Amino acid sequence: MFEKLEDLVDRIDTINNMLTDPDVVSDQNKFRKLMKEQSDLTPIVEKYKEYKDTKQTIDDSLQMLEEESDEELREMAKEELNDAKSRLEIIEGELKILLLPKDPNDSKNVVVEIRAGAGGDEAALFAYEVFRMYQKYVEKFRWKVELVSVNENGIGGFKEAVFMINGEGAYSKMKYESGVHRVQRIPKTESGGRIHTSTITVAVMPEAEDVDVEINENDIRIDVMRASGNGGQCVNTTDSAVRLTHIPTGIVIYSQTEKSQLQNKAKAFALLRSKLYDLELQKQHDAEAAERKSQVGTGDRSEKIRTYNFPEGRVTDHRIKLTLYKLDQIMNGDLDEIIDSLIAADQAAKLSNMQDEE
Repeated sequence: MFEKLEDLVDRIDTINNMLTDPDVVSDQNKFRKLMKEQSDLTPIVEKYKEYKDTKQTIDDSLQMLEEESDEELREMAKEELNDAKSRLEIIEGELKILLLPKDPNDSKNVVVEIRAGAGGDEAALFAYEVFRMYQKYVEKFRWKVELVSVNENGIGGFKEAVFMINGEGAYSKMKYESGVHRVQRIPKTESGGRIHTSTITVAVMPEAEDVDVEINENDIRIDVMRASGNGGQCVNTTDSAVRLTHIPTGIVIYSQTEKSQLQNKAKAFALLRSKLYDLELQKQHDAEAAERKSQVGTGDRSEKIRTYNFPEGRVTDHRIKLTLYKLDQIMNGDLDEIIDSLIAADQAAKLSNMQDEE
């Protein structure tokens, strides 16, 4: 590990020198790549410097204990030694996490699909509430939500909603939301007061760039039509909605939320690229059994990941056996404790796999 860290120190020195080279500065693509690499390496190198400083403190304290006869100074050295040893252990753990292989998609924007499952209108109402929960969650990061398409049920629920979340690192947090979300509560339409169980499915995909996926125009059928449902002023008065059918895979994309057909077409192609990219990621995921074991809930989308129990005010994430009695706050976007716990569990599993491989 420490040989690798020394190599990274050398690498960031090289990058810093290259970034002052006029030839590199004039090459915007190269300059951007180097800036990104510098940004990725800086936290690791700074943490390694902290490690070395703490190690030096330990050596200095040990030397003082050997050479110093004054009891008061010896006590100070012992205290400093114990503090430094404790800190060193924490820093070593932090370094191991920083050195874990990065998910190349973590910095990307995401496409999210929410679909009502079992439970009819009640599932559709919950689908809308989960959409709102994500809206509230991403507000604190100042990320932007863009609706691509929505199929409403007429009483305020979503049979299906597709939207994009644009923001640095969106996928690193939202990727843990893929799967089946289950709700247990008494529906407003239930006269007998019985608790019903309904489900929705959430799929989170990294936004694909042109370089990630190549689309053959001959494989696409494009249909234009008038948008249906709510979509804003003028949306329903022209043939602005766009439907793409990707013939090889059968994937159908519908975009209706923009006034312009060109804008809806651009959104639809962006979503199609992400869908095709996600298909490739899923193939890799299925082919790598060991990798799958080291991931928390970013795989099988038929997996039941979370239950929202309204009568008890309880939310349980089944992957990490975490139960929180703060359902109201969570439905208002307070997902930090859940998502941070999932990230920590994922990192712990990856560290364990890494140690097993060693």
